Amino acid sequence: MKWYESAVFYHIYPIGYFGCPRVNDEASEPTHKILSVIGDIPHIKELGCDAIYFGPVFESVAHGYDTIDYRTIDRRLGTNEDFKKVCAALHENGIKVILDGVFNHVGRDFWAFRDVREHKFSSAKKDWFHIREGNSGYNDGFFYEGWEGHYELVKLNLYNPEVKQYLKDTITFWKEEFGIDGLRLDVAYCLDENFLRELHGHCKWLSEDFFLLGETLHGDYNRWANDQMLDSVTNYECYKGLFSSFNDMNMFEIAHSINRQFGSENWCIYRGKHLYTFVDNHDVTRVASILKVKEHLPLIYTLMFMMPGIPSVYYGSEFGVEGDKRGGGDDVLRPEFNLEKMKSEGLRDMTAHIHALAEIEKNHPAAAMGDYRQVQLTNRQYAFARSADGETLVTVINADGAPFTFNLNMGGEAENLLTGEKVQLGGLTLQGYSSMVLKV
Repeated sequence: MKWYESAVFYHIYPIGYFGCPRVNDEASEPTHKILSVIGDIPHIKELGCDAIYFGPVFESVAHGYDTIDYRTIDRRLGTNEDFKKVCAALHENGIKVILDGVFNHVGRDFWAFRDVREHKFSSAKKDWFHIREGNSGYNDGFFYEGWEGHYELVKLNLYNPEVKQYLKDTITFWKEEFGIDGLRLDVAYCLDENFLRELHGHCKWLSEDFFLLGETLHGDYNRWANDQMLDSVTNYECYKGLFSSFNDMNMFEIAHSINRQFGSENWCIYRGKHLYTFVDNHDVTRVASILKVKEHLPLIYTLMFMMPGIPSVYYGSEFGVEGDKRGGGDDVLRPEFNLEKMKSEGLRDMTAHIHALAEIEKNHPAAAMGDYRQVQLTNRQYAFARSADGETLVTVINADGAPFTFNLNMGGEAENLLTGEKVQLGGLTLQGYSSMVLKV
């Protein structure tokens, strides 16, 4: 088993997490804010997380995805030496480090694009981008492609061998300088697939267990998650089903998606794959603001952790921190991390619950590698089994406020791994708004 197949991720959006200004002042001196994450390691370990996915950490214009310099830590966060210390401390504590690889586009102040802005069609770097006759909204005197119409994000030409070599050399630099363990590729669905194949070969040459995760939305995830490209992709299909199944009291929705992806039927398409699962992240409204019934918060984490996939917790959501993108844009999703403040202001401290789920994920093959079989399903209740290496775990969820007695077609005694208590499988009754993970 590869390390990432049983890992539990903690997702940090650095510019928000460390309380940085939202716009970079290139004349300012570097801060050392990023060092503060070393003090947060005990909390991350208490959660049971053993990998951190850092959003963009390199010098950028504003939000991090508009890169200026791939090889310098953003001055709002600190210095390269600071981040080396952070990575060393995380590794000493058994925590892997995954960085955001923003390779589809750069900021307008990226050094090569600055040269194009100055020299235009005579620039030696013009073929690093998609440049043609015309003009831009910035009156550059030439037209260029931006990512999905955002012209502050300049698309790189990933067909250009110089660009590809530069990016591969950059990854080598990150590996040698910081000892990173993998990459999350931003907008992987936009990246040229031949480039992804080259990237795969290079990264696996650096380290056989180098993790490659791609941001994808919809479509056939096999297109990107395969032996020639990526190890995993973001499971946005199930992201929506997770929260809407609780909000609509229709567990059939998420059960249908999970079975479609991982069930035993011949047409199920992702059996044996480890998709990256989440209930919220830096781009979407926090789950505590989405769920209509706040008692569902721990239940949605039980479901997300125990379904097939690689579970991820977005910083602050372990306390039920709220943030509604519809009313406040991206900034409300990306607050400064303050442990005591988030504990007191969040809707619910789920640290112990997430820790118990993480221990199951890391220590039970059925949770990390198991197959999937639906056991019982109603609008408000859901039970499914996963088996591997002679072990079977049954996850049981009661989303209703009233007690419910399950008919699992199983007898005997089982251990609830969330609490350690012994329960009888025959006539198993769950109280309202509760869940169990049973080792049978």
